Parts: sequence; structure tokens; C-alpha cells
Amino acid sequence: MKADPQFPNIITDLPQADIPIQGLKTYLLQAINHQVVFMSFENDVTVPEHTHEAQWAVVINGEIELTVNGAKKIYKKGDTYFVPKNAPHSANIKAGYTDLTFFNQTDRYKTKNA
Repeated sequence: MKADPQFPNIITDLPQADIPIQGLKTYLLQAINHQVVFMSFENDVTVPEHTHEAQWAVVINGEIELTVNGAKKIYKKGDTYFVPKNAPHSANIKAGYTDLTFFNQTDRYKTKNA
């Protein structure tokens, strides 16, 4: 696996998640009842409004503007956020943003080339 300055090899050796966003690097930790995804963004990204199972994340670096149920908030390094199950949410993510996200869903993402 190519080196990623945001994460050590124990993370970058994980399978990549298949998320079609230009400049996004992802590493997927798959469990029986949930997924953990390590993400790093090289570009600014706008994620349109959507819903899914519950999501919790910790911001490692950078900034994300997250709108959940119509309430907009900015999160930065060290902050955590929670998106309840089926809550409409969208995001504006700044280049350099890195996080660790827990999805209370076993099949939120597939692995690349799977």
C-alpha cells in the first residue's frame, strides 16, 4: 500500500473502502455489526444530503461543516460528532480533513475491487 502521511501502516494496510470521491483515501475496518472508516481528503468536497444508519466520528485534522436535521455546525481537530439513524445530513469538507468514522451498519461501504 502506498504511504499515507495521515495514517500509519497498520491503518493503510487495511482494505480501501469504495467511495467514489476524487482525492479521498479510505481504509475500512470491517466488523460483524459495524464498520470503521479512516478517511483523508486531499480536496474540498461537498457531500449532498442523505440518510443512513447512525454515524459517530472524531476529527483528526482539518475542518468539516456538517448540517444534521437542518442544524449547521463546524467541527475541527479533536471534535466529535454524531448523526442519528435516518437523520438527513450533508457536509462541506475542507481539503486536509482527516477523521475516523464509526458506522452502525455492516454494509455501508464495500471494499475496492471486491
